[in-house]
Amino acid sequence: MSKTIHYLKDYTAPAYRILKTDLHFDILEPQTIVKSSLTVQPERAGEPLVLDGSAKLLSVKVNGQTVDYVLEDEKLTIAGVPSENFTLEVETEILPAENKSLMGLYASGGNLFTQCEPEGFRKIAFYIDRPDVMSKFTTTIVADKKRYPVLLSNGNKIDGGEFSDGRHWVKWEDPFAKPSYLFALVAGDLAVTEDYFTTMSGRKVKIEFYTTETDKPKVGFAVESLKNAMKWDETRFGLEYDLDIFMVVAVGDFNMGAMENKGLNIFNTKFVLANSRTATDTDFEGIESVVGHEYFHNWTGNRVTCRDWFQLSLKEGLTVFRDQEFSSDRASRVVRRIDNVRMLRLFQFPEDAGPTAHPVRPASYEEMNNFYTMTVYEKGAEVVRMYHTLLGEEGFQKGMKLYFQRHDGQAVTCDDFRAAMADANGINLDQFALWYSQAGTPVLDAQGRLKDGAFELTIKQTIPATPDMADKQPMMIPVKTGLLNEKGEAVEFEYQGKRVKEAVLVLTEAEQTFVLGSVNEPVIPSLLRDFSAPVTLNYPYSEQELATLLAADENEFARWEAAQTLYHRAINANRQALAEGRPLPEHKALMDALALVVSGDFDPAFRAILLQMPSETDVWAEEENIDPIQVHQAREALLNAVAVKFLPQWRELNRQAAEQENQADAAVRYEYSPELAGWRTLRNACRAFILRADAAHIEHVAENYEAMAQNMTHEWGILSAINSNESEIRDRLLTQFADKFADDALVMDKYFALIASSRRKDTLQQVQTALNHPKFSIENPNKARSLLMSFSRNILHFHAENGSGYRFVADKVMEIDRFNPQVAARLVQAFNICNKLEANRKAVMTKELQRIHAQEGLSKDVGEIVGKILNEK
Repeated sequence: MSKTIHYLKDYTAPAYRILKTDLHFDILEPQTIVKSSLTVQPERAGEPLVLDGSAKLLSVKVNGQTVDYVLEDEKLTIAGVPSENFTLEVETEILPAENKSLMGLYASGGNLFTQCEPEGFRKIAFYIDRPDVMSKFTTTIVADKKRYPVLLSNGNKIDGGEFSDGRHWVKWEDPFAKPSYLFALVAGDLAVTEDYFTTMSGRKVKIEFYTTETDKPKVGFAVESLKNAMKWDETRFGLEYDLDIFMVVAVGDFNMGAMENKGLNIFNTKFVLANSRTATDTDFEGIESVVGHEYFHNWTGNRVTCRDWFQLSLKEGLTVFRDQEFSSDRASRVVRRIDNVRMLRLFQFPEDAGPTAHPVRPASYEEMNNFYTMTVYEKGAEVVRMYHTLLGEEGFQKGMKLYFQRHDGQAVTCDDFRAAMADANGINLDQFALWYSQAGTPVLDAQGRLKDGAFELTIKQTIPATPDMADKQPMMIPVKTGLLNEKGEAVEFEYQGKRVKEAVLVLTEAEQTFVLGSVNEPVIPSLLRDFSAPVTLNYPYSEQELATLLAADENEFARWEAAQTLYHRAINANRQALAEGRPLPEHKALMDALALVVSGDFDPAFRAILLQMPSETDVWAEEENIDPIQVHQAREALLNAVAVKFLPQWRELNRQAAEQENQADAAVRYEYSPELAGWRTLRNACRAFILRADAAHIEHVAENYEAMAQNMTHEWGILSAINSNESEIRDRLLTQFADKFADDALVMDKYFALIASSRRKDTLQQVQTALNHPKFSIENPNKARSLLMSFSRNILHFHAENGSGYRFVADKVMEIDRFNPQVAARLVQAFNICNKLEANRKAVMTKELQRIHAQEGLSKDVGEIVGKILNEK
């Protein structure tokens, strides 16, 4: 396995640029012939021209003449090319049906699709396949008309026609220069759903969604989400769509969620298709978010793209922030914010603390596919959010406008974005650059005291060592802060010459004291409101202070955070009791707080999220020598205690939620809307507690299943609640579910996820059986993620003491790696926790990692991750 490491410090501008790219695809069976005609501009004449490619090379010509070349290690090198602009013609042959990696041009369901980010275009044609080589593309596609009636590519369709032999052709032109990773092509027999959007300048943009004929009725919500996103981007950011047409194509075999190719977005069906019988409210929200995300890339990623792959967060972090804001404006802002933070803590914080930790802008990479991470996306979005917190909405928008004025049509860096924010607001953000170059989650330890008519808040910051860097410099960290008195009332204070109820304290030193003046009574600090920075914050709150914050803080995120802290303390108290063989504690402070949550006047979606406990991963986040099963048992014991203590309340809340839903008009009662979704989320939370407290209630569920399961949100909630029940009723209901939806691929994904996430004793056996289910295919990324990724997150069974979970996942990593290294690399990251485990499990997991590492033909994708885990100090 060859190993090449790319370093940010080694970046040099390209020796050649490609001004125009003219592509011709002749789709035959089984091969496709690709001819590229490139107008090449030398930047450093005399250097050899080097192109990336792995397709079968048929011919190479410069200015119409055959030339000598060297083809080695997927690099095509041509020496002695002209010193002035010249034409390079390259012909290649590819076999889409044999391409199981789902990168480049591949076949799915008899149709052809592309995925070129980050380095898929080189599987199609030889090219300078890097983001800072931007070219204007024209694409001609020729194919059998009956077999491939739909032929799509980027931009606007400018020509087309038919041949006498039953074949036809279409020519597309993209008027905007783009790098090769944004190229897209689709050919197949697809149905189209059409709509229109009128932009703020009055232009009429055609909208086309392509699916199978069967799936056509399920695209309505995605179409409306796109139109809402287009309108929102105009209203919030003043950004208008720039082509005559916007196309979305849904495909069931796709490594990612979606891809923002200019004018021709290609989506995983999961983020396009939905109706209330097959999609949960969460699915609808995911579709709205992803549709928004890919559309917003039109400006933050396409019109302005990244100079090199180290700058990936320039487009992804910024666009995640934008889609988060879009979703927050569409529904409950605090619930959306909490959802984002929970995901960050569940997946990104462990990434920051593990062997694959890397900065938002990595300093090096071996396999670029491995850097499509939570750090680049989600932490990157938090970095953008900190700009917004520091500058405010007006200042942030000033920075965005300057960014587009300076860099429209360019490939730029994270530093260029930071400079636009700083220059537009006259602020020095040099120290803020450390957020891009230092990995790890900063830890803030805070202390407060009342002194001389002021509240003094001292904050100490430390950034843990990571594999790439031991010693870190102090970061620039905004800490949004308020004060409450002991009655829970907001307390005004003086800060920077103003009397306020809330201030953004900007931490810039390793230790810093902030003086909040004119405070003459005992106060409780409300810290890191809205999660103003992606950090771990420790403050020695008493349980009474946490209860006050939960009951009365004006900042709802801070109320949720107080509840999470109480949960953490209770779970850890259970762990201690279990370790010492003592009876479990009563957790009076938590139970009193939950009594308030259960009986208080809360928005249903917010109440539901207050009832969700932190995950095991969140509980052990900063620990070493972890016993996953002990943490799992402590958390389960707390869930059981809460379920039993408030059983009458869960039943009453469930009744109230049902009543609220039944008051809606019959036509929309079970359809998605943010308000009804909140009630349904609360109802499912209650159902889960009821079935925990009363296992025999499953019989009532079985008797009334059809009446209760009126849409997929209800059905999913019911099945999730009974999923760990050892009764045969659970098996019968899941089998019934699979039979009912056997022909719906996305619902079957839910079935496989249920099988893999159960706490039942026979879960691994059921997962192994599911591998042979007629609707399961390990070659389909959605199926692999649903079954295998879900199992790898099943604490009880993945971390089984006998190592069976580790062996099973390791076997599947090696199997998938043979045809789709990208999916295998995602799965193998379940082993990132290895060196934090207690000694016995660490030894067993290490053995499995060594077995993977010794696998002949192991991909760079998997090899890089496994190597980092095994080499971690």
